[in-house]
Amino acid sequence: MYPPRHIVSAAAIVINDKNELLLIKGPRRGWEMPGGQVEVGESISDAAIRETKEESGIDIEIIRFCGIFQNVGNSICNTLFLAKPVGGELIQTPESLESGFFPIEEALEKVTWKDFRKRIEYCLKTETQPFCVEFHDQKNI
Repeated sequence: MYPPRHIVSAAAIVINDKNELLLIKGPRRGWEMPGGQVEVGESISDAAIRETKEESGIDIEIIRFCGIFQNVGNSICNTLFLAKPVGGELIQTPESLESGFFPIEEALEKVTWKDFRKRIEYCLKTETQPFCVEFHDQKNI
């Protein structure tokens, strides 16, 4: 029997003091929240902080852990955090062609990749937290 192999990722739902949501626009999935894979020896919260900085240029402070979306079919666990910006400047990178803060309703309309909008919505509603959403999707992430 082979040991299980899973991908663990961390994403941040970043809300500024104007009640705007931070989004990045990637080349493949369009607008989404910043996030990515947890590196070896890295905590999930540190990964959310690092990925947000790398993809948007924004430094964040984690407010709370919100929950997990688990893609059982692809062995991917996506952890989600609510955060606030504490510094930095918006940037462009090869991973994020654009980044910006948008009013929440406008931001939600921009997010169209799979269930990413649902993930953000779960993080914005404290009554749904902590959550563990399990689904089967064996298509490209």
